Amino acid sequence: MPSATDLNSSTAASAWADNMPLIIETSHQRSQRYGLRPESPADYGPLARSELSLLIERNRLLHAHAVPAMETLYQQIVNTHNMVILTDSTGVIVHTLGDDDFLEKANRVALQPGVAWSEASKGTNAIGTAIAEKSPALVHADQHYLSANHFLTCSAAPITDHLGNVVGVLDVSGDQRSFHKHTMALVRMSALMIENQLFAATFEDAITLHFHTRPEFIGTLMEGIASFSPGGRFLAANRNGLFQLGLPFTALQSHTFSSLFGLPVSALYDHYRTAAPGLLNLCMHNGVRVYGRAQLRLANGALRQSLTDEHPSIANTPQPAAISSQAAAHNRRLSGLRYLRTGDPQLELVLDKVTRVLGRDIPIMIMGETGTGKELLAQAIHNDSPRAMSPFVAVNCASIPETLIESELFGYEDGAFTGARKKGAVGKILQANGGTLFLDEIGDMPFSLQARLLRVLQERMVTPLGSDKSIPVNVELICATNHNLRERMARGQFREDLYYRLNGLVVKLPPLRERTDLETVVKKILATESDGGRYQVSAEILTLFRQHRWPGNFRQLTNLLRTAIVMAGDETDIGLRHMPDDFLDDITHDQPLHQEANTERMLAQGANLEEMEQSVILKSLEAHGGNVSATARALGVSRNTIYRKLPHLKH
Repeated sequence: MPSATDLNSSTAASAWADNMPLIIETSHQRSQRYGLRPESPADYGPLARSELSLLIERNRLLHAHAVPAMETLYQQIVNTHNMVILTDSTGVIVHTLGDDDFLEKANRVALQPGVAWSEASKGTNAIGTAIAEKSPALVHADQHYLSANHFLTCSAAPITDHLGNVVGVLDVSGDQRSFHKHTMALVRMSALMIENQLFAATFEDAITLHFHTRPEFIGTLMEGIASFSPGGRFLAANRNGLFQLGLPFTALQSHTFSSLFGLPVSALYDHYRTAAPGLLNLCMHNGVRVYGRAQLRLANGALRQSLTDEHPSIANTPQPAAISSQAAAHNRRLSGLRYLRTGDPQLELVLDKVTRVLGRDIPIMIMGETGTGKELLAQAIHNDSPRAMSPFVAVNCASIPETLIESELFGYEDGAFTGARKKGAVGKILQANGGTLFLDEIGDMPFSLQARLLRVLQERMVTPLGSDKSIPVNVELICATNHNLRERMARGQFREDLYYRLNGLVVKLPPLRERTDLETVVKKILATESDGGRYQVSAEILTLFRQHRWPGNFRQLTNLLRTAIVMAGDETDIGLRHMPDDFLDDITHDQPLHQEANTERMLAQGANLEEMEQSVILKSLEAHGGNVSATARALGVSRNTIYRKLPHLKH
């Protein structure tokens, strides 16, 4: 017999899916035209390993920008019998992350890399239907065309480029009993995040404006983004940018920065020559006033030539490189070791240790759970080191497929392997030459590559794939892992000689639940995410934060606060009503653990039953901010019981 939770999930899913009956019906009709039958077996054959490697290489840019967003999304749904899936534009799975228990079920229906999930192959399903409709799709339980997939609930959103072409799909699939109405919103937000990242990577040699009518939304998913050539000609805009500009892409192609925002490009350039440029105050072509922040990511001389051609009066303007140096220096000040000092004794000890070895050519190993800020610390170490003006190159050894990590690290020559780019590619190690190489999740590096990395570190020479020439390289090395490398050595998964080569200074970042500076951290995150810090959390929320286990640590806290800011809107105080449901569910699950620990302590001290009951109620009241009704619901008793046990409370 299904539980109440199962029935509630099923009811919610049905209600949610009722909003899209036409999409499902149309998709079923297409499935029939493909010659599929509900009971017929589907083609579950994955691509060969070599073909999958080529597929990932062809989608290298998508893969690189999607994986961090997938990891963030997975942290929000971990332990819910779900998985996160990335596909290419045709629906072939490129990368997956998921709970181990569900991955076993997923493998039975081939939810794995290299398998096609287009409608032509699998019938109605969220991935294939999102591609066919070019819009988000939720396909729940028996809405799947093939009977074999009825146990699934899937939420997918297409990832599009600046021209509106589908370049991939982001999907969350899970057991249909685990349906949650907020999953689709998370998927759509994550897809939009990936689109914005792809947009930024596409227009690197350009003026890129981030704008919105409300300044606090700049830097969030709500902002509009528009890119212009060095001379000010319109190139492209993201979805929100097109919406705010209110013109179709074809019409925008005849516009310039000046005609759209009422400001000459020369004035924009002058603005960013000042020591501390603030937000731009612009008037759009339609009379709407917006705030903006521009990025001048331009090749040396490109802006000078273009602007001199159009505006001879600015021929003596400094080179863009000077502006880039100013921006880089500003960013370093905001992300140095000093910025990380928030009063926690454990962290202070870590920062003191790394400060002593700066510039000493001593490798640093950062230990810590996922989400504790290992890359943030690595970036801060680089920014405070003598190499600060040189590259900082980060490589996540766990997120790059094993078939690609060798070429990613060491680079390759033209023709080194089938599908290799013409003229080859420079590897991450050479990209970091003169600067800092950060190897995140080093414990997940394939064993076969560990010997080659050790050789590079010892000889300080890199030999790209397909080449017989070795290139000198000089990098400062920082590694990070959430694994116990000694245990991995004992199991034969990590080389002992490499471990001792990396094992210079070892520091461990404390998890968020052990930090004493939670309130300071929350204030810093709010200040960063809201561009000025006008938001604050209520005392009630701060109490809940202190009781939470934070399995995702700072990554989880940052995402939670980012969402809360959007939910709060014009309100400045963030309260319970702005918290997502899954956080409140986690708090409810955490409560028995706190109560159990408190009960054991009181038993040891000889407390009687009445005293223990009162203690549990008081703890729950504190967790719910003194709300008697919420406390009663959490404990499964009536409000009168609370008043009877604690007579000092007033009705």
